[in-house]
Amino acid sequence: MLTHAKPAAAVTGALLLAAGLTACGGSSAASDEKVVTVYSADGLKGEKGDGWYDRVFQDFEKQTGIRVEYVEGGSGEMVQRAAREKRNTQADVIVTLPPFIQQAGSKGLLQPYEPKGSDQVDGSGKAADGTWTSVVNNYFGFIHNKKELTTPPTTWEELLDPKYKDKLQYSTPGVAGDGTAVVIKAMHDFGGQEPAMEFLKKLQANNVGPSSSTSKLAPKVDKGEILVANGDVQMNFAQGRSMPNLGIWFPARQGGKPTTFALPYAAGLVKDAPHGDNGRKLLDFMLSEQAQRQVSAIGGGFPARADVRPTDANAVELAELMEGVDIFEPDWADIDQNLTSYVDAWKSATGS
Repeated sequence: MLTHAKPAAAVTGALLLAAGLTACGGSSAASDEKVVTVYSADGLKGEKGDGWYDRVFQDFEKQTGIRVEYVEGGSGEMVQRAAREKRNTQADVIVTLPPFIQQAGSKGLLQPYEPKGSDQVDGSGKAADGTWTSVVNNYFGFIHNKKELTTPPTTWEELLDPKYKDKLQYSTPGVAGDGTAVVIKAMHDFGGQEPAMEFLKKLQANNVGPSSSTSKLAPKVDKGEILVANGDVQMNFAQGRSMPNLGIWFPARQGGKPTTFALPYAAGLVKDAPHGDNGRKLLDFMLSEQAQRQVSAIGGGFPARADVRPTDANAVELAELMEGVDIFEPDWADIDQNLTSYVDAWKSATGS
């Protein structure tokens, strides 16, 4: 989704930034460069160059002449990298999942900018201080192998069955956005931190082990190496084009309804961005009506703008997938403040 994480080394193009850049934005020559650097959680760039980012970046470059340099990793990883570079800022735009976009804001890594079209983004999908705005809506979910599990699991409790031993894996909370989402959803569904950790402790008996990258789990599920993993709707729906055995589902408590929560890709302009004007132009472009209409058709996600209502085949299928699923809204302020303690509780419970 909270994060995804493909290998941190997944870089499109060489990251060629002038050595003379400073914390205040570098030389005027650097700021005039026709380039913009994006640090992003994975999921929006296609494995075969057919993702939403691929189309949007190509169209943006063609329209503006500004080259997009792209660096990809886990949601938490991208924020940590930007924080390490705070005195010598390299990124212009950061795109990451909650609660890491909030974390980027609280660490002072972002500067206010409200892109054109952000007035059409729901209030829960943008920061009150204007430091970030959702560009693609998304929801947390799980995946299963449809070939091996013709009847998919429906509840958390089913995952404790011994048949899932070493056949279940979820990405690492605190590192991957989607991994952190496992903890958030468990705390919601089980009614608090303590019962959630009790369950996750039991689940650890079946868990293969940590994974910094959520996106790496889908190929393993598709091949049947594991049967169940965490993910998010947009990423897994898009992966389904080349991984036909992926099925998306939403765990429920035994006797309850399936639940999920919004896990949008949220974008912000980095403070002291070396190419800030280019970053603003890219943010405007990502929220343009044209790009938003491509979110479902190309990216397999949900538009961030409420006034964009696509009717393509993907949009119809996605709407059907979400039918009957209860959507709750996490307390992101609490999660931002207490994320470390929640992750520490998970580590203690699971011995990770």
